[in-house]
Amino acid sequence: MMMKQRIGKLVFLIGLIWFSPFLQGQESGVFNFKNVGPTRGGRVTTVRGVTSQTNVYYMGASGGGVWKTTDYGQSWKNISDGYFATGSIGAIAVDQRYPDTLYVGTGSEAIRSNVITGKGIYKSTNGGKTWKFAGLRNAGQIGAIEIDPSDSKIVYAAVMGQAFGRSEERGLYKSKDGGKNWHKVLYLSDSVGCVDVELAPGNPEIIYAAMWRAERKPWTIISGDTTGGVFRSVDRGETWQKVKNGLPRGLIGKIDFAVSSAKPERVWAIIQAPEGEEGVYKSDDFGESWERISLPDKVAKSWMYRPYYFHNLDVNPQNPDNIYSGTKQSYTSRDGGKTWKKITFPHADHHDLWINPKDSLLMIEGSDGGAAVSRDGGKSWSTLFNQPTAELYQVEVDDRYPFWLYAGQQDNSSIMVPVRKPYESVADHNHEPLINDLVYWKVVGGCETGPVVPKPGDPNIVYTNCKGRFGVYDHRTGQERQYYIGAESLYGHNPKDLTYRFQRVTPLHVSPHDANVVYYGSQFLHKTTDAGKNWEQISPDLTAFKPDFQVRSGGPISEDISGEEYYSTLYAIQESPVNPGVIWTGANDGPFYLSRDGGKSWKEVTPPDLPEGGRVQNIEASPHKAGKAYYAVYRYLLNDWQPYLYKTEDFGITWERLTTGDNGIPSNYPVRVVREDPNQEGLLYAGTEFGLFISFDDGKKWYAFQQNLPVTPITDIKIKRNQLALSTMGRSFWHLNDIAVLSQLSPDATDQTQLFTPKNSFGENINVFFSLSKEDKKKSIQAIFKRGNTVLHQKRLDIDTAEKKEKEGNPVKRLLKTVWDLRYYFPNGEKDVRGPKVAPGLYEVILQVGDREYRKSFEYKINPNLTASGITEDDLMQQELLNVKVAKMRLEVKNAIKKLEVKIKNGKKPKKINAWQQMLEQLQKGKRRYDEPRLYDHIDYLYEMLTAAPQSPGKDAYERYEYLETEWESIRKNID
Repeated sequence: MMMKQRIGKLVFLIGLIWFSPFLQGQESGVFNFKNVGPTRGGRVTTVRGVTSQTNVYYMGASGGGVWKTTDYGQSWKNISDGYFATGSIGAIAVDQRYPDTLYVGTGSEAIRSNVITGKGIYKSTNGGKTWKFAGLRNAGQIGAIEIDPSDSKIVYAAVMGQAFGRSEERGLYKSKDGGKNWHKVLYLSDSVGCVDVELAPGNPEIIYAAMWRAERKPWTIISGDTTGGVFRSVDRGETWQKVKNGLPRGLIGKIDFAVSSAKPERVWAIIQAPEGEEGVYKSDDFGESWERISLPDKVAKSWMYRPYYFHNLDVNPQNPDNIYSGTKQSYTSRDGGKTWKKITFPHADHHDLWINPKDSLLMIEGSDGGAAVSRDGGKSWSTLFNQPTAELYQVEVDDRYPFWLYAGQQDNSSIMVPVRKPYESVADHNHEPLINDLVYWKVVGGCETGPVVPKPGDPNIVYTNCKGRFGVYDHRTGQERQYYIGAESLYGHNPKDLTYRFQRVTPLHVSPHDANVVYYGSQFLHKTTDAGKNWEQISPDLTAFKPDFQVRSGGPISEDISGEEYYSTLYAIQESPVNPGVIWTGANDGPFYLSRDGGKSWKEVTPPDLPEGGRVQNIEASPHKAGKAYYAVYRYLLNDWQPYLYKTEDFGITWERLTTGDNGIPSNYPVRVVREDPNQEGLLYAGTEFGLFISFDDGKKWYAFQQNLPVTPITDIKIKRNQLALSTMGRSFWHLNDIAVLSQLSPDATDQTQLFTPKNSFGENINVFFSLSKEDKKKSIQAIFKRGNTVLHQKRLDIDTAEKKEKEGNPVKRLLKTVWDLRYYFPNGEKDVRGPKVAPGLYEVILQVGDREYRKSFEYKINPNLTASGITEDDLMQQELLNVKVAKMRLEVKNAIKKLEVKIKNGKKPKKINAWQQMLEQLQKGKRRYDEPRLYDHIDYLYEMLTAAPQSPGKDAYERYEYLETEWESIRKNID
């Protein structure tokens, strides 16, 4: 009997929008992306635990959403996917009286240039199983949330506001009805927000609020002014007074508070201020007056390392003299700040710490490397390698089978991971899934910024970048050769004084025509043909380079000059795959340039309607036409959240904007990357700040293509062998193994039956995509797989005929899918039996719809790794032929065993029963482990050997088959 497959609701691509203006990322359908890691944690800026449930903790990632552990950090589960409009998390609050009640403020307060905006507050009343939006959608970044311990309906939210511009939403908010309504209770200006709020333990009338002037620009970071500082209320936030007694009276920057229930009148604060006034302050009178704590020089320098970014202070709830603070390095004091001891968290760049108020040995720490739980006061910690929250700047792919993905992981190193396991590892036989994946990862030179680009045709070589420093990594030696252009130290400069202005994420592009040609961008375009030993500058300054933006980054208190704010640098480079020497560039301050003669001459081709100053994040030189290119520009660093995606088809003479705000991509979804499918001109994929989109008509209309992806920025897209690879800023790499059908879809084809040509395979499963008209869904549907005249597999498909709501004619939503695993299926009563794998060759799929047939051919190609090892297609065909014989014999013997067992059970004549029993004992072994094997066991043993790997069968296999077949024939006669 043929196999039967149910194609129901989960196989239709159902609605992607959840009655809200953001992509949900929880739909499942014919396309399911796979997260391929790394599970090496990314930045976590807020953590919390449950006092009464010592095994339960929460972490909020800067781009990866909210995660929960119920086993002390041994495993984590995302609990925000499908509910939150952004993956950026700024604050988590747990109502310790009713610990299933949670509030999450989105928008991380660690405002690096890659910070992701918030989208308000969310509330759960069932421990994070479900969430409801709870207001303040335009708050931007939220630094803290506090719940009144005496009245759970009273909640405070410290709203920093938009990181990249002024916003009236800045200030401290209060809700008296559990988040249904919010009222601003403290406001200074549209440039000064609230970054922290604390309630005095045991006396919620007294509230401390930290007001901070903070704003990012592409060229600088502003932290501090004279209006911010420490504010105090003694009437639950109805009135406020700025506290000056003992605190810095002039410039004041970021502030973080800490209070301990062991001494309610004491409040600690770490304060960014000018030299001599910065550091740790203490008040023992509920914040009325303060004193500055004298710190050792190394501690003070560490804490003021990057105060706008990491600036955290915590106190032991059981010991008010035991304080913790950290930035790149972390320290603790047990005597109220008189002496300090360096402590080691699992990763550098500390952001948050929560200590259980009832047991100070229990704590959770958040850092740039993820979240970790300690049960012994910080002596040991749970792993950071179980969190798929990596922030990746790009994705590159190599030529291996399967291919590997490469990127720089923010706050870690470069990394390469396979899209699927390439071979068995030493960890595969252990029940350690995290280690099983980790053993395949590898650092490949460069550093956290990337890019790291494998050399086409030679994956042993990787071209690398680390913050403007070029290198060449060689897998054979495990070493990286360094060839810095100009060899000039880049930190600490006014960019106008640099010979070469390199951004941290320096663009690196390998020519599609010659893998020895590498382009690298400062304000100039550089070219090497000998792996960096010699560089040629092939352009003038290709940036806007406006003097007003050439400044030392930072101020008015602290500088921060790491290259991240170097404005007027190249940020994207692409050479046309169609025509050598056609080179497109884009700068992080706006201009587009084009050379059509390999860099001898250049022309600015910036679209006239593009506002100045935006970052050209990505260029896609069309793989179909030399004069065609796409530019993705984002201006959210200038507080402009519109998507800017442009296309030219005439070498930049004219441009068309592909994101109008009403053609599919929302008007507040900045676009980071666009790619054109190499197999179908005009089929585009766009990665935005909040998800993935697709266009079938060269950008005229866009459709959500989120599928099961989480809501997080898509930083890069690569298309390889009809597969899609994505990098994200907070959820690691994602891989879609088959997109061949997308190049065959048409938005105009609506209610019609179609069978689409499957993707050729190198041994992976065959995905068969099809669509059915409304009438055909009611008919009998079968899928048949053949080679020549031989039917290899046949199955009936049950189609869900329930009406689906189609939205905006998305052609993807029409698709249905069935899968063949390239194996024989032998008819065997009610259920077919899975047999051996077929050999490479040409195959056909037939879709029978009622009395009509639709046919498509595809090829199963031999894996190049097998060819390289000396295995041929003929070897695999010989293996298939022998495997089929053994598999059929195995099935016959198994059926004979079942038949004899039935006869014995139902038999009535002892003599016959005894004869059948003797036959059965010839076919199968007894029930004890070390009973002597019989015929079926010997056949199964041979089959296991033959199917272990693709290979040519050995002589012994043929001889053993002949012997076993003779034995079976002799027994079968008696059974029949």
